[in-house]
Formats: sequence, structure tokens, C-alpha cells
Amino acid sequence: MAAPAIGKKIPDFKVDSTAGAWRLKDNLGTKLVVYFYPRDNTSGCTKESEAFRDHAADFKKAKTAIVGVSADSLVSHEKFRAKYAFPFHLLADTDQELCKLFDVIKEKSMYGKKYMGIERSTFLLDDKGVLRAEWRKVKVDGHATAVLAAARDL
Repeated sequence: MAAPAIGKKIPDFKVDSTAGAWRLKDNLGTKLVVYFYPRDNTSGCTKESEAFRDHAADFKKAKTAIVGVSADSLVSHEKFRAKYAFPFHLLADTDQELCKLFDVIKEKSMYGKKYMGIERSTFLLDDKGVLRAEWRKVKVDGHATAVLAAARDL
């Protein structure tokens, strides 16, 4: 599947979340950060999610909602969200359809072994669901701040 393009509307999608069934079309009218991360409760993913949590009030002032996405189960997401008190919901993309839509499944390597997995990526959509900015191969440090600055400028 082709990567989403800046300036193009993201197709509607529906996925289970810690808020119940979650649809893009039901969340239009506000800007949206969709951040993809490999796994719940791993050090980098926890640090990234905590950074978005710590800036949640600033995102709200910028009229921007946040959702996190991984292929973990809804049960795992609920525990992860509760443990770290995330004020935003997590989408459980267990079939990786959303990951494919955003083209974040990439070949990765760990200890010399290659495998397919989620590449840490973030997407900023405007209030109509149009992709306005993307960050791929994300480095966690300073990332949430950079996304917040882009949301404020949008």
C-alpha cells in the first residue's frame, strides 16, 4: 500500500480502542496526532507515550487530540494506559490494517535478525482529516515538542 501523502485526506477507518470502537470520521473537527509505536510497556514506547501525556494539556490548548497506535491487544493497551495515566486513547491495530494504511510496517533488525514491525512514526491531521505533517523513523527525545509546535502552527 502506498504511503499517505501530505495534503491528502486520510480514508476513514474504524478500530478498537480503549474508548471502544474508534472511527476517524467521528473525530473530525479537531486536529489529530496519530502516533505509531512498536509495543506497550517497552522503554522507548513508554518514554514517547509519557512525553505526549506530559504535553497533553498543551495539545488540548492547540485544539489537537492524540491517539497512540500499536498492534498490541486491547487488554494490553488498557493496562498500559492505566499504568501511566495517559489522558488519550490507544488504538489496538491487531490486524495491522491501520499500520498498512499509514505504511508504517517496515523491515527491522535486532541482533542481526530481520523481521517486519512497526516503525515509530507520527502523523498530524487537520480538522478535516487531511494529512499535514509526518515524522518517520522517530527519535523519542524532543519529538512530542516538535509535533506540538507543528500542531500550533497548523
